[in-house]
Amino acid sequence: MDDTKGLKVEGLTRRFDGREVVRDVSFTVAPGQVTCLLGPSGCGKSTTLRMIAGVDRPDAGRVLVDGQLICGDGVHQPPEARRIGLMFQDFALFPHMNVLANVTFGLTGPAEAQKARAADLLARVHLEHRARAMPHELSGGEQQRVALARALAAQPRIFLMDEPFSGLDDRLRDEVRDRTLEILREEKAAVVLVTHDPDEAMRMADEIALMRAGAVVQRGAPYNIYNAPVDREAAGFFSDINVIRGRVQGALTTTPFGEFLAPGVPDNSEVDIVIRPQHLRIDFDRNGSGPLPTAEDGIPARGVVLRARYMGRESLVEFRMDHGGEVLKAAVPSVFLPKPGTPFWLMLRRRQCFVFPVKNPPAA
Repeated sequence: MDDTKGLKVEGLTRRFDGREVVRDVSFTVAPGQVTCLLGPSGCGKSTTLRMIAGVDRPDAGRVLVDGQLICGDGVHQPPEARRIGLMFQDFALFPHMNVLANVTFGLTGPAEAQKARAADLLARVHLEHRARAMPHELSGGEQQRVALARALAAQPRIFLMDEPFSGLDDRLRDEVRDRTLEILREEKAAVVLVTHDPDEAMRMADEIALMRAGAVVQRGAPYNIYNAPVDREAAGFFSDINVIRGRVQGALTTTPFGEFLAPGVPDNSEVDIVIRPQHLRIDFDRNGSGPLPTAEDGIPARGVVLRARYMGRESLVEFRMDHGGEVLKAAVPSVFLPKPGTPFWLMLRRRQCFVFPVKNPPAA
């Protein structure tokens, strides 16, 4: 693959009133690839998108498209010269134009060629029968698909999407996301998607750039970033987590489930053992005895049910552990609603847990 093709962002930085809202953000997106800027509100992801689009100027850094510098080092191409497609949450359709006119808006060249391009895109989003409809006559999902067709009409090299699906209901959102992703891959545009929804990022992205406080804290494929989070906050952004805090002695920390390795962590430092609820399981065969656990399993630990809730595909059961008093959650498939006060033995797999040094521990 030609590494000059697609989008390249180098060290983008933006300050407002002396405060850095985006700090040294860098990533690349190849043609046909989807990169997601993921993070909580206010982390700088939309500001990053606006700098790539050209509607905001960075204080430092560069943006290159297909190897051509469009921003930085004294260069600042206007948005209309960048061949960048934009799609936002509110769709921004022109209310006085019908669907066909919305899609052809901004195209140049012979009128017949414009109509042919628009007709092709409307067919691909399954809206050819709505070409003469006005925006107010469309459902939310139909409006979103028209906005997609309009943004792709000029065949942009780069496609930027800022929370484009957040206004749709859950069932429609999945359908529209899947169709959008299919069309974007067909167009072979380099896509940057901004979202605060980790499920959406996992569903759509080839690569995720997790942002926090204006900086990218971790980049990687969805599988890798989920299964090898860089810190406790990264793990907790993708799912509920259980946390057991311990103190290190001799590169080991003691928990209700036995000792965990903490290599490289100085003695007397605190660490957090992070366990996702789906990786904490109830040992229904154990009643204080039974087969010995393996080193991979750790040792069983007993907890007492505090509450149980049915969540649809699974039940979420909260336990207070006998040793240490921590409250831990276990996700149990199907319907399992034990009464409060019921004791159970719990197990976990060490390789599915994460050990992170505690940041900025409070002074003794």
